[in-house]
Amino acid sequence: MGFSAVLLNRARALKRVVVLPESDDERVLKAASKVLEIDGAKIILLGKKDEILARGGSLDLSGAEFIDISTSEYFDDFASTLFELRKAKGMSKDEAKELISRPEYFGTMLVYKGIAHAMVSGAKTTTADTIRPALQFVKMKDGISTVSGAYVMVLEGQSEKNERVWFFADCAITPRPSAGQLAGFALSTAKTAKSFGYEPKVAFLSYSTGDSAKGEMIDFVKEALEIAQKAAPDIAMDGPMQFDAAVDSKVAKSKMPNSKVAGQANVFIFPDLNCGNITYKAVQRSANALAIGPILQGLKKPVNDLSRGCSVDDIVNTVLISALQE
Repeated sequence: MGFSAVLLNRARALKRVVVLPESDDERVLKAASKVLEIDGAKIILLGKKDEILARGGSLDLSGAEFIDISTSEYFDDFASTLFELRKAKGMSKDEAKELISRPEYFGTMLVYKGIAHAMVSGAKTTTADTIRPALQFVKMKDGISTVSGAYVMVLEGQSEKNERVWFFADCAITPRPSAGQLAGFALSTAKTAKSFGYEPKVAFLSYSTGDSAKGEMIDFVKEALEIAQKAAPDIAMDGPMQFDAAVDSKVAKSKMPNSKVAGQANVFIFPDLNCGNITYKAVQRSANALAIGPILQGLKKPVNDLSRGCSVDDIVNTVLISALQE
């Protein structure tokens, strides 16, 4: 089966709860209806039920759970929890109540408390607005210092059996990572690939392959690779390498003949955000690839961001991926 079918089947089996805080966006409501129709996840929509249903018109949202923040039984507990978690940073009880009244904070607290497995937001808000609550109280996984944004790139083959599935990072968050951060991105993305059933082969990308060039950027990539290999020696990683050496077996045989990654990479770590973001969009638009993401990596619980230009299918795919994340 192709990636999309596998994704749906695994999400169906888990039946996890995903909260969508932006119930005032028509695309979100259409996506919620579609997810419920295909039984991909259970859905929580934030807002007044009658207003959401009126906005949805003919959409079937009968399977969703509706939570009105202003009258929710969770409100006082959530505000109290946020205050306790942030009072050392100077947050007052009134500030905690004001923040919890915001859908992105309330939705993130649903995830923090385990009432929902994941949150998907960002159709109408910025990445910063989506991530900020998660950074404040969901926090990072042990050993990870920075959130990264990965995209799953699904490239069509002659059949679903030979489609290519690649993982690109970081394409969304950190403009100029340190070597340590880049190593963390590689480890997070390798785990993401594994979570979808792919054995990661990680390529640290550069403008040069192997020892064919010297310079500050080459040393930077080599340092990141060394840090990552020391942290996870069981994961196949190599670099620096150019993109052609990473994906083309003939080029790999010429440039890096002894590499266990070159020519067969499926996880691609870009040296900075410019490279990652430009490349994923170029592949998406020029190769008619399905780009799913960004998947926010490194948080203790799944909170994922949407592009404000996202389509209904983008939201559906992100909900399904969020349901699979650990």
